[in-house]
Amino acid sequence: MRLVSFVAGASSCYGVVKNDRIIDLSKRMKFSSLREMIGAGALGEAGKLAATIEADLPLEGTRLLPPIPDPGKIICVGLNYHDHVAETGRKLTEKPALFNRFAESQIGHLQPMIKPLESDQLDYEGELAIVIGKAGRRINVADAMDYVAGYSCYNDGSVRDWQYHTTQFMSGKNFVGTGAFGPWLVTADEIADPTVLRLTTRLNGTVMQTATVDMMITSIPAQIAYISTFIPLQPGDVIVTGTPGGVGSKRKPPIFMKQGDTIEVEIDQVGTLRNTIENER
Repeated sequence: MRLVSFVAGASSCYGVVKNDRIIDLSKRMKFSSLREMIGAGALGEAGKLAATIEADLPLEGTRLLPPIPDPGKIICVGLNYHDHVAETGRKLTEKPALFNRFAESQIGHLQPMIKPLESDQLDYEGELAIVIGKAGRRINVADAMDYVAGYSCYNDGSVRDWQYHTTQFMSGKNFVGTGAFGPWLVTADEIADPTVLRLTTRLNGTVMQTATVDMMITSIPAQIAYISTFIPLQPGDVIVTGTPGGVGSKRKPPIFMKQGDTIEVEIDQVGTLRNTIENER
């Protein structure tokens, strides 16, 4: 299934994309959000409903939210592809480098990424996001994929000069409107082997990044196991799994996103996340 969160009228809703239309599950199920539905283990129920119900509204023209608009945690993995480590000049760490992003910084598919007033250094980072499907602590690597509800595209937009104010990344990773997430969540049963997925980032149609998931330094199961060791993972938590080489700030000359640009993150079997860039008003 392709699960979406969206706006209908003044309400935040969730549903299933079927034949380029949306089945509104929020008016047929007792859960207030997609995160709550996942946490209740109701993906099977949602699938049965989607198989029998006609869609309610067109996908085109509907304002999509981040698939999980209200995650309890967004944990991002830095420096997780060898070519990205090399282009940054940083040393490879024994354990994954982690930082957090906050829900308020996120936007959905086709919504503008916002270049803040304070900087001209808004950079792209195309990434695969995973959404946790059930609670767990100290999850074994061998069992970790059983905790994945699904996959989505993520653009971890980074305000580079603010990111490097100190050795801590948080300020450059949390400007409003810089974390693009979507267009939807593809449930894990639709993707037999996520390691074969290819990620491609395009800026104004030009390929800037490309890699397959098996090129990660710390695999998805290892990320889940490591993170869940120090903090319990909950349904709807998001892990953003790292970006490959080719970021704009390390190009010569550097390339940063600007007003009017279009940035796309495409992942095989998942979809294409597309956003334009707007200056903050």
